[in-house]
Amino acid sequence: QVQLVESGGGLVQTGGSLRLSCAASGRTFSGYSTGWFRQAPGKEREPVAAISWSSISLYYTDSVKGRFTISRDNAKNTMYLQMNSLKAEDTAVYYCAAGGRVRQLRVGSQYDYWGQGTQVTVSS
Repeated sequence: QVQLVESGGGLVQTGGSLRLSCAASGRTFSGYSTGWFRQAPGKEREPVAAISWSSISLYYTDSVKGRFTISRDNAKNTMYLQMNSLKAEDTAVYYCAAGGRVRQLRVGSQYDYWGQGTQVTVSS
């Protein structure tokens, strides 16, 4: 079992920055691919960014490319999402996820463990 806890969400103005963290406990983090997903009110959950267990493969949804950066520190069992140049449309609950058999980083159903989410609100 892996427990995931997100932090770092909050209220920020358009153009601002936030750094989300996802801390894992229970089992070693290094063997899992991990990702960030988000869900805005009235919308389906969508993938935002993901990183393979080896950190070799990365995924970013088109709308965040050039603005968001995903990274992980296996020694600290933590994954990060640096979000810059935030826009109102980035407002959502952000969830981190981890999976041991992820083949397609953007596919949420391939992840085994999920955090409880952290709210990101970007005011225009």
